[in-house]
Amino acid sequence: MVGEVSTPQPEAADQVVRLRAFTKNYGREQAVRGVDLDIRSGEIFGLIGPDGAGKSSLMKAVAGVMTFDAGSLDVFGTRIDSERSAERVKDRLGFMPQGLGQNLYPDLSVDENIDFFSRSRLVPRQEAEERKRILLEMTRLAPFRSRPMKNLSGGMKQKLGLVCTLIHEPGLVILDEPTTGLDPVSRRDFWTILFVLLREKKMTALVSTAYMDEASRFHRLSLFYGGCVIAQGSPDQILSAVPGSLVAFETERQTEALAALKARFSDVQIRGSLLRVFVKGAGEEDAARQVRQAASAAGEDIVRLRTGAAELEDIFIALLREKKLTAEGSHSGAWLSESSATIHREAPEQGGADIEAQNLVRDFGGFRAVDGVSFRVERGEIFGLLGANGAGKSTVIKMLVGLLPPTAGTGYVAGQGMLQAPRAIRERIGYMSQVFSLYRDLTVVENIRLYAGIYGLDRRQSRARTDWILEMAELAGHENHQTEALPMGVRQRLALGCALVHSPRILFLDEPTSGVDPIGRRRFWDILFRLSRHEMVSILLTTHYMGEAEHCDHLALMYGGKVVADASPGDMKRRLALDAGQLLEVKTDDPLGAMNALQAAGFKGVSIYGRQIHLLARDPRAAEREIREVLAKRSISLLDISEQPLSMEDVFVHHVMSLEKNGRETA
Repeated sequence: MVGEVSTPQPEAADQVVRLRAFTKNYGREQAVRGVDLDIRSGEIFGLIGPDGAGKSSLMKAVAGVMTFDAGSLDVFGTRIDSERSAERVKDRLGFMPQGLGQNLYPDLSVDENIDFFSRSRLVPRQEAEERKRILLEMTRLAPFRSRPMKNLSGGMKQKLGLVCTLIHEPGLVILDEPTTGLDPVSRRDFWTILFVLLREKKMTALVSTAYMDEASRFHRLSLFYGGCVIAQGSPDQILSAVPGSLVAFETERQTEALAALKARFSDVQIRGSLLRVFVKGAGEEDAARQVRQAASAAGEDIVRLRTGAAELEDIFIALLREKKLTAEGSHSGAWLSESSATIHREAPEQGGADIEAQNLVRDFGGFRAVDGVSFRVERGEIFGLLGANGAGKSTVIKMLVGLLPPTAGTGYVAGQGMLQAPRAIRERIGYMSQVFSLYRDLTVVENIRLYAGIYGLDRRQSRARTDWILEMAELAGHENHQTEALPMGVRQRLALGCALVHSPRILFLDEPTSGVDPIGRRRFWDILFRLSRHEMVSILLTTHYMGEAEHCDHLALMYGGKVVADASPGDMKRRLALDAGQLLEVKTDDPLGAMNALQAAGFKGVSIYGRQIHLLARDPRAAEREIREVLAKRSISLLDISEQPLSMEDVFVHHVMSLEKNGRETA
């Protein structure tokens, strides 16, 4: 196994799942390649990796709903080698497939869905009613018992799916990406509920996720990539697998500093106003010294430098590079000097907004999807619409590009009113849809030429732009590959290239990195930064990934169809610190007991984050003294307490919880 962290082998009685040389093929494609895995009783075991890594195939086999091709699989001590053997353990399993509400019936109400699952699992009626009552209260679904599942929000659907999966109290719960598409509040709710239920009912859980930041929530985990496990162990063990430190700083000439640092370090990113460098094998002081030397040699001045520990994504990428499991990007950026000259572009006025939304409203029947949204996107800015699926982000973009008429309000794109000049707007913009951007039965070059024809480019322009896109998107070698067969990251870069074929001055990107692995996502963002900084292309993108918010120059935070915050990521975090205080992380031997005790003591923003407690405090030193006193009274051991940097997830949760307190309906 690649990069495996050494851990003690569990006793047979302690094993819930045991895989040896597990292999799953789809025709000639090997989806899972000789994986070894042990899941122990009572633990939450995580599978982390991008879409297509093999997580779902492995989980479906463990759940008994998919066969496999080689190796062995044991569940609760039973060798699963036939449909009959799988049936022997199914009563002890609960499986929740990937996708919002995929295990539910849309036309049935909350009550009816739960009743159906309890009857199909042969739960005695009296026990089923008592379990349903407890689960509905815990998930805060009790007020919505009569609502049809199809009318629930994403967060509600996932909570109901969890209730239906747990109604028969299985010994092993298998949850395939249960938090994908959920806003941070629903994600925190989901994890708290799961943590409580697993502890109280002595259950074991196998959970997959594409979110790298969810690693700390697992007792142990496996990092998946390309059907292989590249590292396995506890979160702390994996974080220590590749020693190194992070260095983040600001500089006036960001793109020049980026180029200079990439010549010295393999992992350099722009995150909004910050340059971020992972220095492999160095402590914090040594890492800071190396970065200062590299910047100084290139004539770059560093401002507000800070150091810290690496994140799981940094380790994941370092392991991929170490094992040569991914190709490094090699483009020189020469495409930047060619793009503007290829097609005549109207010279924009200096300054001013390229996109402006003014009180946009969109109703679908009696449902208001967008409710009075206003914001501005300045020239050359990367502007993010942040929020969960269903927040209204995609609907806003569709109105601005002319695909949906607004119920009320208006907007301006490239200096044109979206209601008065839709054709002129379309000639100036590039649009990358969340659902459809490419013709998958065409090759890479055929897609580019098709879009060139749609936008009216002549043969000479089409050839020039095709060459430019192949260089810009690093598609050399893929020219004649069918689009359907491309990896997700390569396909998304092609879609971006097609959106840029006519040299638009404004880009609309709807969840452009969904399902893209970390290497592909970083390459994609490199392209966006070059377009923004060098070409002054204005970019409006949507995402429900809180980590991507850090990449944007400015954000509009959407929730329930409204903009609930509008500022830069740094300003949002500074406002949160002023309003609610600093973030403290508390480690104890009893996270649930500690959470209840600290909530009762009046601390703000108390939530379980993995096996730690997160809370907000205006005076961290005074808060630490009070925390020690509160936990001591409950005989809860305090293992550690530390101040942590605020994240965009903290910002989002704070805004949403404040709205809930003011009486707004929760997601």
